[in-house]
Amino acid sequence: MFRGFRKVTSGGFRAFAASFGHEMLGYDFGSTPRSRVEEGVYSSTEYPAHQWIPQHNEQSYTTRWPMKIWFYCDLPAQQGGETPIADSRVLYQRLDPAIRRRFADKRLMYVRNYGNGLDLPWEKVFHTSDRSEVEAFCRRERIECEWLEGDRLRTRQVCQSEARHPVSGEAVWFNQAHLFHVSSLEPELREALLDAVDDEIDLPRNTYYGDGTPIEDTILDEIRGLYDELMLRFTWQESDILMLDNMLTSHGRAPFEGPRRVLVSMAQPWSA
Repeated sequence: MFRGFRKVTSGGFRAFAASFGHEMLGYDFGSTPRSRVEEGVYSSTEYPAHQWIPQHNEQSYTTRWPMKIWFYCDLPAQQGGETPIADSRVLYQRLDPAIRRRFADKRLMYVRNYGNGLDLPWEKVFHTSDRSEVEAFCRRERIECEWLEGDRLRTRQVCQSEARHPVSGEAVWFNQAHLFHVSSLEPELREALLDAVDDEIDLPRNTYYGDGTPIEDTILDEIRGLYDELMLRFTWQESDILMLDNMLTSHGRAPFEGPRRVLVSMAQPWSA
């Protein structure tokens, strides 16, 4: 945490993040709504203020992610709005070894549906309206894609449940199964979404074991409970900059009241 320094513009924030010498990244294959402020600088996830955003490592739902992520507090909320963090190494160590083995053996499949009015449109996720460019991206990243009626798109990608840090060699819990899974939704919203689609596979997003079989809700609840135990919360102050190793540390967002503006930059691409 860098605290007590003068306030900067979004460009100054980007210059600070870039000064560490790593390639600044765009928000490619994103899973949540963000606004691009300028090259390499984005709004934090634009979910309603009353919602929690669960702990997660940025883009751990795919096989390519940023090693570094920065947050800049341009305007702290009047109340709440913290960005809690948790140690991904400790979560890995505390998780039942039998659960870890099951996830590691089967891996994880993320299924996403775009263009049905329930989640991000595929044009926004892939930054193009050209289907051939989407297909080329998916081939490069080993993502299975399927075009559906009504200009809709479905993708499936099998990814890791855990990883090893390339510098320290430490094992980390590194996925978003608990966040993408339908059980993460509030019961009323979950039922409404299931009523709105013909089959569970049509949900905006969901997670399965890598072989396509369902993940037990109880296991994901256990993972969520561990994240809750490990969360470290702090109150944002104006001009704070938080720098995280994205593999070692997860982050989330607490509900808040009043205006809030936290900017995000990502850098140093890494691939499984």
